Amino acid sequence: MFSVGTIPGGTPQSPEPGAASASFPSLAPVSGRGEAEEEEDNEQEPAEIYLCALWTSGYLGIAYYDTSDSTIHFMPDAPDHESLKLLQRVLDEINPRSVVTSAKQDENMTRFLGKLASQEHREPKRPEIVFLPSVDFGLEISKQRLLAGNYSFIPDSMTTTEKILFLSSIIPFDCLLTVRALGGLLKFLGRRRIGVELEDYNVSVPILGFKKFVLTHLVSIDQDTYSVLQIFKSESHPSVYKVASGLKEGLSLFGILNRCHCKWGQKLLRLWFTRPTHDLGELNSRLDVIQFFLLPQNLDMAQMLHRLLGHIKNVPLILKRMKLSHTKVSDWQVLYKTVYSALGLRDACRSLPQSIQLFQDIAQEFSDDLHHIASLIGKVVDFEGSLAENRFTVLPNIDPEIDEKKRRLMGLPSFLTEVARKELENLDSRIPSCSVIYIPLIGFLLCIPRLPFMVEASDFEIEGLDFMFLSEEKLHYRSARTKELDALLGDLHCDIRDQETLLMYQLQCQVLARAAVLTRVLDLASRLDVLLALASAARDYGYSRPRYSPQLLGVRILNGRHPLMELCARTFVPNSAECGRDKGRIKVITGPNSSGKSIYLKQVGLITFMALVGSFVPAEEAEIGAVDAIFTRIHSCESISLGLSTFMIDLNQQVAKAVNNATKQSLVLIDEFGKGTNTVDGLALLAAVLRHWLALGPMCPHIFVATNFLSLVQLQLLPQGPLVQYLTMETCEDGDDLVFFYQVCEGIANASHASYTAAQAGLPGNLIARGKEVSDLIRSGKPIKPVKELLKEKQMENCQTLVDKFLKLDLEDPNLDLDIFMSQEVLPAAPGIL
Repeated sequence: MFSVGTIPGGTPQSPEPGAASASFPSLAPVSGRGEAEEEEDNEQEPAEIYLCALWTSGYLGIAYYDTSDSTIHFMPDAPDHESLKLLQRVLDEINPRSVVTSAKQDENMTRFLGKLASQEHREPKRPEIVFLPSVDFGLEISKQRLLAGNYSFIPDSMTTTEKILFLSSIIPFDCLLTVRALGGLLKFLGRRRIGVELEDYNVSVPILGFKKFVLTHLVSIDQDTYSVLQIFKSESHPSVYKVASGLKEGLSLFGILNRCHCKWGQKLLRLWFTRPTHDLGELNSRLDVIQFFLLPQNLDMAQMLHRLLGHIKNVPLILKRMKLSHTKVSDWQVLYKTVYSALGLRDACRSLPQSIQLFQDIAQEFSDDLHHIASLIGKVVDFEGSLAENRFTVLPNIDPEIDEKKRRLMGLPSFLTEVARKELENLDSRIPSCSVIYIPLIGFLLCIPRLPFMVEASDFEIEGLDFMFLSEEKLHYRSARTKELDALLGDLHCDIRDQETLLMYQLQCQVLARAAVLTRVLDLASRLDVLLALASAARDYGYSRPRYSPQLLGVRILNGRHPLMELCARTFVPNSAECGRDKGRIKVITGPNSSGKSIYLKQVGLITFMALVGSFVPAEEAEIGAVDAIFTRIHSCESISLGLSTFMIDLNQQVAKAVNNATKQSLVLIDEFGKGTNTVDGLALLAAVLRHWLALGPMCPHIFVATNFLSLVQLQLLPQGPLVQYLTMETCEDGDDLVFFYQVCEGIANASHASYTAAQAGLPGNLIARGKEVSDLIRSGKPIKPVKELLKEKQMENCQTLVDKFLKLDLEDPNLDLDIFMSQEVLPAAPGIL
């Protein structure tokens, strides 16, 4: 089962019916209170918020305590940039009094908190920064702290196991960073004793509930949604070199829409998928760009922009290396191509309609600083020389001093040959040859081949020469001439390197001074890359633009298609879906297995999700109303393999989360609810959940229920009324065959057609016939008799077993007691033989 539910964002208020929290009901006011007491209450101190935040490996975990309702709010693990923009949005929205974090933090988090603490003019005031030891944020100790908490909203009658299940239905224990943040927050509350400072020490800080926190305009989605709807799907890489750790994207929504040409575009698309929004301005601005590139006359422009985007590389990494003076030769090449490609994007966007905000931003914000950076790099860096020497080198005519030293260095070979000829004239006649070489950091040396008589170290001494070392059967000496060369020419290589390094540092300073425009280039270019990718997918797959209607409290889809299934099936039958009025808020869908119920539900969820990302959708028309959150809870086949007990625990948590998170703006999709449990229990649980939502009346969520429990309808377990609408998957019986039309229509299935489905799955005919026989006996209330052939076979096995026991008897054994043998062996086996 999975659901789309609304969770209020911002500073929490009182929960609506069905809100995702666990808390006490409000107490009735005490009579006899005077006006003075009421005025005193009105003058109470404002609510205070204590925030705990952790940032690790690009993900952020958030939890905070609100004194206004004594509730802990948490935000599941969410990706955040190194600049911690998401954390800043959280701080701006909730204005905490204290920010608690681990003393062992990443450099980016430390820098962010330092800036936060230095904001003297922050409104209403800058928060207090509290560092706790990293051990207080350990994963296991945080889990134990959460499970061992004394929460007043948990009944005392609950066992330990029931308490764990109850908390697991509220707290996302699979979000490890959030669990650690919750554990650290509880530790902080226990130390500060917020709200109970004057009470006895055995009185703990009151915690009246846990609620999920969602930023304004963001749509909350849990991990199960991404798995069940196949929004993301990682699978092992087929390459033998990546079997151990390599993963690739399988058949998924992200996989078919990800046509980005740069790495940062792929990251942004994944970020949009993990942060859907209902900000209409943002969504429509994305759709405007996609619609523009879908026009046939703009196809060539889209392809040209995509080629330019392929040269946009990892600029933040290059800037980081520049700050550390670790810049590589390849970094300068990459930066040069990136900047020139950005200039190409700017020039192209200036020719496009400036009414589209993205084109206007690129045209204006890709400033002349980019041209300045490209011009400097192109005029200074010698790319060919840098690659040849594997270091930064500059072009000629940049520094006269460097040019002169390079000229002298280039003339050294012929000059040193002449010096070596003169040195040879002064050496012993037994020495056949010599050479003068230059070694950086050592200087000029006279090199003589080792002769046969030069055996001991004393034989290396030559008058007028200073022996230095022996290498590769060659003796190296300093002579008067080589010392003069050292004094005259110095260490040319080192001097040139030092001066070129200084120029590289100056060039880095020029680039870093304009780092802001490079960062903006990456942001806008990645955004353009994503929208071009979505436009390409929309063109190839025939998607249409969705519309947004705040007045529609649901969704309306005309001839919608499952974006993944339609790529796998030869033909796909589109179906419409509509919810958003008071009529038919609960739609019960029946029909045989394999008739398309699950696909229908998932395509509704996927189309809604795609619209909230700002993508075109696989439908003729789609209108999306007020949908604030998506929560998915479908039990999967993988859970069954873990054992029945684990499966039941997982199912109970799914039920609790779905019921807790569903509100009047929720879209709840229930698929095969109760499957794998006792039929009566599963049917009762399904009916109870639906009746719970029906009792809410106008506050009832919009629910699609696909079920094989025909008794839900036949026994009239749901009350009659306009809130319930019955749908079925259209089929037609053609003799013994059952034809699936995969079309949703109004009505109720009169049979499950299980035998036909079993035959299509390949089960033997005798098993299918026996199944139909047993089913008819159950419906008629008659006893089920075993099959005669099976009965005879079993009787023969029992007889053979008893005969074997008789043959093993030793009648001469004095300890044999035939009465005991008859009573314990023969008589118990008699019913199975007779």
